[in-house]
Amino acid sequence: MDLLVLGVGLAASAATPGFWDWSLDPPLVLVIDLGILYWLGSRRTHASSRTARGRRWRHACFYAGLAVLAIALASPIERLSEQLFWVHMVQHILLLVVAAPLIVLARPWVRLWRSLPLVARRSLGRNFTRGRLLWLRRLGTALGRPLPSFVLFSCVVLIWHVPTLFDATLSSEALHALEHTLFFVTALMFWKHVIDSPPLHAPLSELQRVVYLVGAMVVMWLLAVVLALAPHPLYAAYYQQVARPGGISALADQQVAAGIMWVPGSITFVIVLFVYVQRWLAPAQAPRLTPEPATLIPESASARAITSSLIGGH
Repeated sequence: MDLLVLGVGLAASAATPGFWDWSLDPPLVLVIDLGILYWLGSRRTHASSRTARGRRWRHACFYAGLAVLAIALASPIERLSEQLFWVHMVQHILLLVVAAPLIVLARPWVRLWRSLPLVARRSLGRNFTRGRLLWLRRLGTALGRPLPSFVLFSCVVLIWHVPTLFDATLSSEALHALEHTLFFVTALMFWKHVIDSPPLHAPLSELQRVVYLVGAMVVMWLLAVVLALAPHPLYAAYYQQVARPGGISALADQQVAAGIMWVPGSITFVIVLFVYVQRWLAPAQAPRLTPEPATLIPESASARAITSSLIGGH
């Protein structure tokens, strides 16, 4: 029996991915493609020399956001998330409250749009403004308003942590990819109402943004409380494993995941809340959350329609 336990432990240890076990799956390829498109769009976007510092700041935010996406989706975290629930939670936190706000803070929409060939831009512009894709623009506008964006963000976070659905994502690559896509897209829709990201329109006042942030933070806290106080492991995909890296129990694994959602998952919310509360109490002295935008070549209505449709702007 001792030899059997030792053998299982050695097998689990051997199956644990190392630091260099990165994957060249489609998520990493997509991240690289986005980086290239942004670089191309930056070369085609002219800005005043007075705003060079702001441009560098936004470039850094965008590439940092892409790096976080790559770490979440293509690093050893992806493989470890199938063995440890707390690692899976780290993956979710990186998508929801690290990568998404960094991308929104970077304001990449015009640069990504300008990276496309002129013929493609004109065709897409026509289709989004009065052609076959007009329905998608209208849907994006409707879902991208503050209340629908908040509801979508909250529901996606809660529904995908329902045990039956969560277990299904671990046995289906397609479902797992859909989960991560919805996490990231709805997070972009949420954060663009909190952080100014022209040309996307954020209609909320600073006080409303504080309430908006607190509401989302409470939703995540409620989920963390449920996970922490559950008397038994909730996810069969984890508690049915013979062994886990580090020898942690399934219940302890779940409680650590709850702690990650509660504390690290709140850091971004707290930082942005602090900025807005400070600006609300002392608007004349408080710094801006983001640098002044660069002076860009005037953008067409079709470009604004495209970016609005993609993340629900107005």
